[in-house]
Amino acid sequence: MANITAAMVKELRELTGAGMMDCKKALSASDGDQQKAIAWLREKGMAGADKRAGKIAAEGVVDAYIHGEGRIGVLIEVNIETDFAAKNEEFKQMVKDIAMQVASMNPAYLSREDVPEDVLNIEREIARNQALNEGKPEKIVDKIVEGRLEKFYENNCLLDQAFIKDDSKTVNTLVKELIAKIGENIKVRRFARFELGEGIEKKEEDFAAEVAKQMQQ
Repeated sequence: MANITAAMVKELRELTGAGMMDCKKALSASDGDQQKAIAWLREKGMAGADKRAGKIAAEGVVDAYIHGEGRIGVLIEVNIETDFAAKNEEFKQMVKDIAMQVASMNPAYLSREDVPEDVLNIEREIARNQALNEGKPEKIVDKIVEGRLEKFYENNCLLDQAFIKDDSKTVNTLVKELIAKIGENIKVRRFARFELGEGIEKKEEDFAAEVAKQMQQ
């Protein structure tokens, strides 16, 4: 297995315009061969996708998805550059698929950039303590912590989650593939997920705890 360096990733990114993580995956899948990596990115539809990232995406749709006979509902906004592209059937289908993803996988955040630093600090501390309790050597604990933090992102951030219809790609990869195909920037802007009865049980527990507290006084 070839050693994939930061310089190799940077050079591939400059050649293709694909994202850093996508370039790293491409090089790993191609055993460090640049030409094979470029072909891999083109096959996945990711070459050139990041070049659209700076384009303003102000059109798009707000869509709704209802699941389980009304037990779960999702509202999602996905933006694209032009009103014409917003009517593209593949774009509309992708929006519905991502809304279904939210309903099924219940992500807490849109992207890893949206995770509050205090939440990350707690996750790092938990991962560090787990590693030490497992008897892992101190010198590799930091790597273990970062690895488990990546797993946290994959579980909790929509764009980092494995796509429910094809777990060989992430939701972010799904978006980039369509960017490359349509030739317009696409941005998942926000979502809201509602589940029937969510929060009611917690309020009842809080009320019971308050009653118990008053009885002890």
